[in-house]
Amino acid sequence: MTGRPAHALLILSMCALVASVSTASARELYVAPDGSDEHSGAPDQPLATLEAARDTIRGWKRGGQWPAAGVTVWLSGGDYVRSTTFALTAIDSGTPEGPVVWRAAEGETVRLLGGRTLTGFKPVTEPAVLERLDSKARSQVLHCDLKGLGVTTFGEMKSRGFGRQTTPAHCELFFNATPMTLARWPNDGAWEKIVGFPKESATSDGHGGQLGKLSEGFTYEGDRPRRWQNTDDLWVHGYWAWDWANSYERVDRIDLRQRRVKTAPPHGLYGFRAGQRIYFLNVLEELDQPGEWYLDREKASLYFWPPTPIDSAEAMLSLIDQPLLELEDVSHVSFRDLAFEATRSSAVEIRGGRGNRIANCVLRNLGNYGVKIQGGMDHGVVGCNLFDTGDGGVQMDGGDRSTLTPGRNYVENCHFKRQGRWSKCYVPAIDIKGVGQRVSHNLIHDHPHCAILFAGNDHLIEYNEIHHVAMETGDVGAIYSGRDYTFRGIRIRHNFIHHTGSAGNGGSMGVYLDDCLSGVGVFGNLFYKVQWAVFMGGGRDHVVENNVFVDCEPTLRLDGRGLDPSSPWRNNVDQGMRQSLARMPRALYRKRYPALKGLDAYYGAPGKPEITGDDFKGVPPEHNLVARNVCVGGKWLHVSWFAEPEQLDLKDNVVGGDPGFVTDARDSASDFRLKEDSPVFKTGFRPIPVEKIGLRRDE
Repeated sequence: MTGRPAHALLILSMCALVASVSTASARELYVAPDGSDEHSGAPDQPLATLEAARDTIRGWKRGGQWPAAGVTVWLSGGDYVRSTTFALTAIDSGTPEGPVVWRAAEGETVRLLGGRTLTGFKPVTEPAVLERLDSKARSQVLHCDLKGLGVTTFGEMKSRGFGRQTTPAHCELFFNATPMTLARWPNDGAWEKIVGFPKESATSDGHGGQLGKLSEGFTYEGDRPRRWQNTDDLWVHGYWAWDWANSYERVDRIDLRQRRVKTAPPHGLYGFRAGQRIYFLNVLEELDQPGEWYLDREKASLYFWPPTPIDSAEAMLSLIDQPLLELEDVSHVSFRDLAFEATRSSAVEIRGGRGNRIANCVLRNLGNYGVKIQGGMDHGVVGCNLFDTGDGGVQMDGGDRSTLTPGRNYVENCHFKRQGRWSKCYVPAIDIKGVGQRVSHNLIHDHPHCAILFAGNDHLIEYNEIHHVAMETGDVGAIYSGRDYTFRGIRIRHNFIHHTGSAGNGGSMGVYLDDCLSGVGVFGNLFYKVQWAVFMGGGRDHVVENNVFVDCEPTLRLDGRGLDPSSPWRNNVDQGMRQSLARMPRALYRKRYPALKGLDAYYGAPGKPEITGDDFKGVPPEHNLVARNVCVGGKWLHVSWFAEPEQLDLKDNVVGGDPGFVTDARDSASDFRLKEDSPVFKTGFRPIPVEKIGLRRDE
């Protein structure tokens, strides 16, 4: 018999036993800003970079040393300044039983930064600059020589906003973690108005008004721009025609005599309308109050009026144009207890993969989004604070609409405030696409437009508190979607929507089911001081049930725009909505959502000729059930625009009178509880679990 000696076999057996023990529990790595990538990653030998920790884990995998219980990477407190994205790929995945967890050391603050802390601010001494500044600003504005700090790349200002492709933003200045204002006129919170446009450029807006041709520009009032010595990089922001479509455009030419501005392509949107809001920005002469700043790109000189003494504060300039973190086809990896700040792009992008989590993190002062989830399944953003993003908060896609396979991605127990710093419209706190996503227990407030925007199927939106949204725009909903008959299976339940605003034409809504969107369930929600609480804009098959409405104007609104023979409404239902139906698998969708069969009477049944041309008469807003709701104060119902009250199935609603609230206060969701002997319960109304609404304690 040949083979190894007995003592060699014994040694191999012992090594196998040691290996099995070493991989039975989670392994740990340690990283610190003052570590070294030559270290082992032990507690007393921390690595310096996230890349070194990532590569160490990859080495364990290649060497067959992967621990079954996973890996935890502990980051010591401090700043990890990024010049590029920290990128993970499929090889960096964990397993359901053994995830990879990247997290801050207990009780320590860890920041992943895409920006540079600025130092060396000094009073302005350049005569040419002092001459351009307002007299009250000359002794207050400070200068920072960026070139002397080695900072020479700032990104470009580009046209951005509604209808513009998201690209990395230009650099921004943050002071004590608060975004500062690029010098503008008029100052923050105020607006100028478009006075008019050349008469020869006037066209119809389709609603009885007129718009000016984009290439011909618009006129303004007054002579303030005569103060501006250099307009080579002058920009103007406006809601050019409608209060749901803003953009930033570069000024190509300003005629001071005619008070006329021509923008550079792509110009504004939809034309220019007299009376619409605008302001000019990136103007050194308008650096005239605390919190404003200006960047001379050619000289790499930054000018800033700090709101508090500069010596006891942190001034940071966002620099990198990439996400701070990117996961590509990665699964079962979590990032916990970290702060992501000051990139001109988004903080985190996840594409594909499964089961990743961003948990208990702070994502703030970002040029684009907080987190983008593009495909994959079971990804979660949990317990995070998302503040001050240039675009939206979380953008979440997943699942397969052709098979109605759910993605099961979710945003849970997160606090969102001040999204849409730049793009304003349709950059919500949470943007949902695909199939089967969940949005629950979030707090969303201080947004210029909508809080939650959805598209797709079978999403659940529940237990969220939303307030002070739609504060700068019009024709907008706190929760919004529209223009597709196939967006079905949406459940909006047990949310508290209150104190919404509207600063423009079209008003604002609590739940806005726009442009013939159909088949949405709105159950058990609380609406308080919402302009139009639930708006069914021409849609069908909605169920509005068991909700409480207090001081809403009106509570319910229904129209029949799908019957309007004029453009664009007839084109919407005849072209866009018909085409969206044709794109989806007919048999699957009709089986999952039987109410879709009701459209056969208007478009044509399967196996029969389509109803088109002059034979197509539009689609009415039928089969909408409104049952067992409570309405206190305000107006109950508004029906208009080709709709009739008989098209609503109204059952057992309690309108007016005293419903029997436990308290007269109106400060929180719990104030809308009903007493046990409330007469409302005789209708079959079910108690709303107000104690579950909003943020909650978690791990």
